[in-house]
Amino acid sequence: MLLFLSTAASAAAQDWRAASREPVGLAPDAKVVREAVVQVYGARTRGLKGLFGVHTWVAVKPTDAPGWTVYEVIGWRLRYSDSALAVRTRDPDGRWFGSEPELYAEKRGAGVDTLIERIDKAARSYPYAKEYTLWPGPNSNTFTAWIARAVPELQVDLPATAVGKDYIGSTFVSTAPSGTGFQFTLGGVFSVVASPVDGFELNLLGLNFGVSGTGVKLPMVGRVGLPHFFETAKR
Repeated sequence: MLLFLSTAASAAAQDWRAASREPVGLAPDAKVVREAVVQVYGARTRGLKGLFGVHTWVAVKPTDAPGWTVYEVIGWRLRYSDSALAVRTRDPDGRWFGSEPELYAEKRGAGVDTLIERIDKAARSYPYAKEYTLWPGPNSNTFTAWIARAVPELQVDLPATAVGKDYIGSTFVSTAPSGTGFQFTLGGVFSVVASPVDGFELNLLGLNFGVSGTGVKLPMVGRVGLPHFFETAKR
């Protein structure tokens, strides 16, 4: 824990303009790999916020596409645009202003082009694109959960640090953030989740506690156990 806090504090002190955005080698080269690929990532946010939360995004590469398209919500876009939603070409596994990304889910091959079409449709119908609230949402993790609910085949198990994933507006009941199972929530401030992907989770004021097949989920820590991607790969 002390090592984690020290690392987070160091990242917080780093000038974001000089922070690395370099890829870390988790994504296949689009110029080499012909098959369709979808990946879901997350990385600690900038500044002290990174002690508590991650920024998440979805990256897609259709069959024979020469590059990657990344879908994400970025709050500061609202300073100069009427939408926080960004759909752009960038390295899918690039560091998020110095923070190393973690791969949460991946799908490849047959049928993935259809998933990509559904991801694009869901992203462009995201209902909170014109607003952004760090806590309890809507934020970048609300967006990624919106995509995961629309495309449950991705089997995305977001960590406890994906603050905002439980925000579903004025609705009280929905599927879990993975698009499977069940969720009851009060504005993302309190929620209970039960699903075969997310496991069992309890959210109290944005502090998420839970257990699933990928390990134990804890506030600030995120997850103690294997990332969901590796658990899925073994099945």
